[in-house]
Amino acid sequence: MANHLNYCFFVIFILIHVIGFQVYAVPYDYSYTAECLEKPLIPQYSGGIVVNPELNEGLKGWTSFGNAKVEHAEANDGNKYIVSTARNLSDQSLSQHFDLDKDKLYTFSAWLQVSNGSADIAAVFKTANGSITAGWVSAQEGCWSMLKGGLVVDVSGPAQLYFQCNNTGIDIRADSVSLQPFTHEEWKSHQDVSIEKARKTRVRLLAVDQQNQPIRNATVSISLQQSHFPLGCAINQNILGNGAYQNWFSSRFRYTVFENELKWYSNERSWGVEDYSVSDALMQFARSRGIAVRGHNIFWENPAFQPSWVPGLNYNDLSFAVNRRINSVTRKYRGQLLHWDVMNENLHYNFFESRLGSSASVDNYLRANRDDPKAIPFLNEYNTIEESGDGVSSPGKYLQMMRGLRKRGYKGPLGIGVQGHFRFANLPYTRSAIDILATEGSPIWVTELDVKSGGNQAGDLDQILRELHSHGAVKGIVIWSAWSPQGCYAMCLTDNNFRNLATGDVVDRFRNQFAAKVSGTTDSDGFFETSLFHGEYEVKITHPNINAHTNISHVKTITLAPDQQNPTLYRFNIHV
Repeated sequence: MANHLNYCFFVIFILIHVIGFQVYAVPYDYSYTAECLEKPLIPQYSGGIVVNPELNEGLKGWTSFGNAKVEHAEANDGNKYIVSTARNLSDQSLSQHFDLDKDKLYTFSAWLQVSNGSADIAAVFKTANGSITAGWVSAQEGCWSMLKGGLVVDVSGPAQLYFQCNNTGIDIRADSVSLQPFTHEEWKSHQDVSIEKARKTRVRLLAVDQQNQPIRNATVSISLQQSHFPLGCAINQNILGNGAYQNWFSSRFRYTVFENELKWYSNERSWGVEDYSVSDALMQFARSRGIAVRGHNIFWENPAFQPSWVPGLNYNDLSFAVNRRINSVTRKYRGQLLHWDVMNENLHYNFFESRLGSSASVDNYLRANRDDPKAIPFLNEYNTIEESGDGVSSPGKYLQMMRGLRKRGYKGPLGIGVQGHFRFANLPYTRSAIDILATEGSPIWVTELDVKSGGNQAGDLDQILRELHSHGAVKGIVIWSAWSPQGCYAMCLTDNNFRNLATGDVVDRFRNQFAAKVSGTTDSDGFFETSLFHGEYEVKITHPNINAHTNISHVKTITLAPDQQNPTLYRFNIHV
């Protein structure tokens, strides 16, 4: 081997491939079916801790909640299920008792059907401290719809599952019910597996000399040059002229969004008088530091946040003002933005549709895509992944809104923006919500991530960041933490001297996992193997015995991307 090391150059092969990851805990089931089926699928996790999950044993394990009547039934195709009738109150339905542990995380699913029409149904668990919604579904007559969700409880002890529906004139039918508990260690193992699969690539290096003989004990050093996972943070006009804020921000983030400076009420305070001076200055700052910008927003459906002169306009004047706004802002920033939040929060509010008609949203998505085709038009909504009790913006309702835009004629790209204003870390519900949204196949960005103060804000942020990053359907995260001397919207990352708070330390630790340097030596067969996050890397190979007079090294940049499924070969030639 020593003779081989004296050759004038050696060749290094880098073989890159994605490998499987052994799961030692019960694997998490990421599947979800949006289609209403003639017959329900089998329960996830074989039902978990649910007694008689497929209802093949009559009413064993099941009872009524409230005064509803509960019966066992069988369809013509032989499928057996449970049905609750004579419902006089919204929560009267079928039920099962469980003993839940506050130190565990629970994923829930069920297949539901109603006796006529369609209705929104929530799965709810009543505990000693109140009721917790696990998930929602819009159930239909004549076919079975999948409800998928999850929950954590703040007190250990008995809990009672029931299904809630405001339409008391319908019967609720259920089948294939599942409740699966996971320990925190098991949940972390799911995250590890998913990160390995979705965010990293297995890298194998082979060092050989000119005669293709392996070089042992060659030193390998790999350092990240640029991460490919988009992590950003909001900014506002307070960053302009503030060197400390600018340096703190630009040393951490390559993506941003303006807090209020691109909203209609900021750009046109008086009818017909446009002012983009502040948003222009923020855009110039971002460009000067190589920071990509999301456009937030063209319109905001909440009537409380319109320009002061807008609510009093008649139909014709409002139509004119809307056309002027969208044409102005999309053409002004054409080609400069990653995304446009076109109709912000249009599940909770409908200011423009109520005044201009049901086509208002689709018309604006069409115009935004036409006038700025480089920027992906997004929906942007709150409570979809963070608040299980808000049925208005549940994942299923979100997908209904997207499909409605498609049905009314919008065929262009469409992004899923979920804001993520968390009160606490409800990881099972968050994961299940993203599972549901992912079935649409559109890019999912968490656009306004924060955790409200109180409780363990930094600890919850740490858990939520890891959960979001571990889900392969999430394509980017933007933290909603623009600084101002009076404080931030809900969560600051620094104090007023730009020293990290505990939340800022959480974000830095999250960032630093990508930048960790990897080093080692080739084995007796010339191999070095590791797993790296997607991004651009500098790979350096050295060996002190290659030349008696100098420590030879060679450096090359490699790029690891999510779509690299097959081995990729890199060749390093070092000439002495």
